[in-house]
Amino acid sequence: MAKVTGIDIYKLLPKTNCGDCNFPTCMALAMQVAAKKAALDQCPHVSAEAQSALGDAQAPPMLTVTIGAGEKELTIGGETVLFRHEEKFHHPTGVAVRIAASSDDAGIDARLDAIGKLNFTRVGEEIGVNLIAVDGAGADANRFGAVVDRVHGGTDLPLILLCEDAAVLKAALNGAARRPLIGPATNANWEGIAEIAGEKKLPVLVRADSLEGLSELTENLKGKGIENLVLQPMADDLVGTLTQLTLLRRLSLEKVFRPLGYPTLAVVAGDTTDAESVAAEAVVCRYAGIVITDVASPEEILPILTVRQNVYTDPTVPNAIEAKLYEIGSPGPDAPVIMTTNFALTYFTVAGEVENSKVPAYITVIDTEGLGVLNAYADDKLTAEIILKTVREQGAMDKVSHNKLIIPGLVAVLRMEIQEESGWEVIVGPEDAAGIPTFLRTEWSA
Repeated sequence: MAKVTGIDIYKLLPKTNCGDCNFPTCMALAMQVAAKKAALDQCPHVSAEAQSALGDAQAPPMLTVTIGAGEKELTIGGETVLFRHEEKFHHPTGVAVRIAASSDDAGIDARLDAIGKLNFTRVGEEIGVNLIAVDGAGADANRFGAVVDRVHGGTDLPLILLCEDAAVLKAALNGAARRPLIGPATNANWEGIAEIAGEKKLPVLVRADSLEGLSELTENLKGKGIENLVLQPMADDLVGTLTQLTLLRRLSLEKVFRPLGYPTLAVVAGDTTDAESVAAEAVVCRYAGIVITDVASPEEILPILTVRQNVYTDPTVPNAIEAKLYEIGSPGPDAPVIMTTNFALTYFTVAGEVENSKVPAYITVIDTEGLGVLNAYADDKLTAEIILKTVREQGAMDKVSHNKLIIPGLVAVLRMEIQEESGWEVIVGPEDAAGIPTFLRTEWSA
């Protein structure tokens, strides 16, 4: 099909300007689709006839692939930009922990138990591991199948089944469900993997030691009707892996090179678990759709998940919470009143430390348009006048029998102005939230 314009695409859209696609108008979406920066299916109301009429011309430069089924299914790919300031990244990297089929049953059960505990709450969002990669290296068909069944029964997470022997892989799939990612497909086995994937409608991992090799394999697999592919470029070290991931992203998005227009996967390693965790963080930052790691302790996984959460926030939308009066614990009339801003990370850090102190408290949150304390003060969004107005409107001081307000140590300069204008006793708290528990336990008294 010839190159289509934004007007061509607009004519096939509903023209309701409903905003359900996250663009203000149908024309805005049409222009983004024409520029290969959005997919037509971002419009939930687009007709099948419209998609058929546009064919490949409307397809995004990077395919979207779904692994698993049900509530825990993972969608990767579908990205449209190289840099986050251009537009947010849409589908967060899937973090997978590896389980070796060569492990004994007790070791596998212990590993599953550890993975099941890798869930955290950070800035009000639940984050955790997304997949389990079952590595069949060295296992025969019976053992690999038994391990896959054991893992499948011990978790509701989607699976990646790593096995190059098509016969062993096929035997293991007789009992497995939830649409796992299978492979890798290589030059030596791609036909056998394609047969399994076509029969069971599964996504396929494609592995090669060069971009040319990946391109050739994807074309072969597409020729067999296998469309849902994930690419694993091979490299000798982390720098090589990051280089390959970057080249794949550029070829996919800037050159719209369809044979490489798929999400990617990286397997990380390191001499120590700390080094492996850092490597995983690096590939999350540099475009991996999935990262497979052996680390499985909270202190090793949480940094990876934190980096992912930060990278996949929308840079155009302030990371803010509702500005209102919050209660931590069951505060009474003698509870402290603590002031902070509505930057989500600031609030949840403060709230977490208040919880750690075991001192029930009120937290009065100022609307600073999602800025932290110092940035809000520098931008005149956190002034004595604004603090006074907010605290009074939220009624914080009406709920307590004292007249004491705790402000962050970073804005101690506002203390006297607030105190003189309000008549309250303004107490300067710690500069760092980590000091809140000790401060409340040792220095607070109504």
